[in-house]
Amino acid sequence: MTSTTATTGHKDNSDLRIDGDRLWADLMELAAIGAFDDEATGLVGVNRQSLTDEDRTGRELLVSWMEELGLEITIDEMGTIFGRREGREPELAPVLIGSHIDTVATAGAFDGCLGVLGGLAVFRSFAEAGLRPRRPIVVAAWTEEEGVRFGTDMLGSAVAAGRLSLDYAYGLTDAAGARLGDELMRIGFRGDRPARLEPPHAYLECHIEQGPVLAQEDRPIGIVTGVQSISWQKVTLHGRAAHAGTTPTELRIDAGLAAAQIIIEVRRMVDSGRYGRLRATVGHVTTSPGLPSVVPDRAEITVDLRNPDDEDMARAEADLAAFLDTLPDSQPGLRVETAQMARTKAVPFAEEVQDVLESAAKERGYDSMRLMSGAGHDAQEMAAIAPAAMVFVRGRYQGISHNPREYSTPEDCRAGVEVLASAVQELSV
Repeated sequence: MTSTTATTGHKDNSDLRIDGDRLWADLMELAAIGAFDDEATGLVGVNRQSLTDEDRTGRELLVSWMEELGLEITIDEMGTIFGRREGREPELAPVLIGSHIDTVATAGAFDGCLGVLGGLAVFRSFAEAGLRPRRPIVVAAWTEEEGVRFGTDMLGSAVAAGRLSLDYAYGLTDAAGARLGDELMRIGFRGDRPARLEPPHAYLECHIEQGPVLAQEDRPIGIVTGVQSISWQKVTLHGRAAHAGTTPTELRIDAGLAAAQIIIEVRRMVDSGRYGRLRATVGHVTTSPGLPSVVPDRAEITVDLRNPDDEDMARAEADLAAFLDTLPDSQPGLRVETAQMARTKAVPFAEEVQDVLESAAKERGYDSMRLMSGAGHDAQEMAAIAPAAMVFVRGRYQGISHNPREYSTPEDCRAGVEVLASAVQELSV
């Protein structure tokens, strides 16, 4: 964190009311963009990946809602959309509310979207209450938070905070070779506002938990203490194509076998308990030539490691690297390539902003608890330049996310945004 601090003042007695029906209607209308029928669940999911045609349509809808609210709308060089409501003292640093509307390919309606549309609900509540605080209030819809299309998560906020450069981001390509910078131009959302952000007074984000803790504890609200360390890498294995029926086992250089060995190893590392609360996922696996009668000559996998402790994470990364070095011992001629896709350290959130959120939940009559986030969020990038924290909303069905079954009730969504509104009021006076 920088030396920037969030100061609070006395609230006035206005009763900020969140229109839960409008919030829910907005969530459902946005979810219809990129909707698809999911055979696995029998539900309707959302596939609105960053900078696709569906994302453009979602962005246009969001901009239209901002225009209805009379916000000052700007778009930065990364395509992040900002809606600003001026304060009585415009020169003061704003309170920034943020999240994202891009999705993974198998999404539900809430991940990221609740934070952005909840921000609009906060603006409506201030307008209805006739409140104009000292500080400006801004809502941001960050570009490419998920990282599924261009391989780097929290991308827009990472460039805004200075961790990644604009040139690096523009040069990223998707699986088809399309460059991010070109795709921003194609959908008409490459803005001229500088991507590097001036530090806000404070940053707040409302988000569905994406985990089971709040549901297990029967609490509607979580106050997020920070985000765990995240490491993404791509592992490419180069073997030798050969006939599946005639090539003796001892003469094979099987890239598919090596991929399977890695998958088993990362699970063994988790189960060993040697790396604290490590979680590991191989979420992408491809082989070439992909034929039933041919030994794979190439395999590509991704390894996602997460850990709340930076030292445990570093040991896990080192031991995985050592294991990868041993793979050619069992298959001479096998070649292993690795590429880091993303790497962030554990990020603690500002205690003073957590306290504001906790007080807001208590004043609203909502039972809350503090917990660390297992997922990455734009708030972790903003924490490098401003006091930041998050409010989690309880998810149902064991908190499943990145799945069409992702769900939070209208009542819990409204509760989270009510807490958000009260905290924004406190921080913006």
